[in-house]
Amino acid sequence: MSEENGTRASGDTGDRFVEIFNLVGPLYRRAQRKVEQDAPLEGLSVGVRAVLNMLREDGPMTVPQMGRAQALSRQFVQRMTNDAAGLGLVEFHPNPAHKKSSLIALTGKGRAAVTAVLDRERAALRQAGADLTDDEIDACVRVLSRLLRSLDDVDVN
Repeated sequence: MSEENGTRASGDTGDRFVEIFNLVGPLYRRAQRKVEQDAPLEGLSVGVRAVLNMLREDGPMTVPQMGRAQALSRQFVQRMTNDAAGLGLVEFHPNPAHKKSSLIALTGKGRAAVTAVLDRERAALRQAGADLTDDEIDACVRVLSRLLRSLDDVDVN
């Protein structure tokens, strides 16, 4: 790594992507732990938080839709949805498109809980990235989005 800017000199693209994945894994796990440390205020696990956030962003969805969107097994999403329902954070509605797969929707309590968690996360992340430019953040999002799209064919079930 360069002493000046904390980055490595350009090299093989495959090696550079390995370097990114080596950073993303620990970043993701640490972020999960941080959410779980802070979330007891709302009683949310990382999995329940993910379900609530998806519903906040995309509106009512089925469990299989959520699983596909987040590359998670349907069984895991079902457990998290059941946990959220047990806390009164989501409710089940009939799905006109599919009789066996209910639509899951946020309750008012669920919306308030996920909003509080996201507000805390944004404040912490704002501090963590205070010295980054919009161009640097845009480049990061572009690279991670491309890497994610390159794995679209991976079966998550």
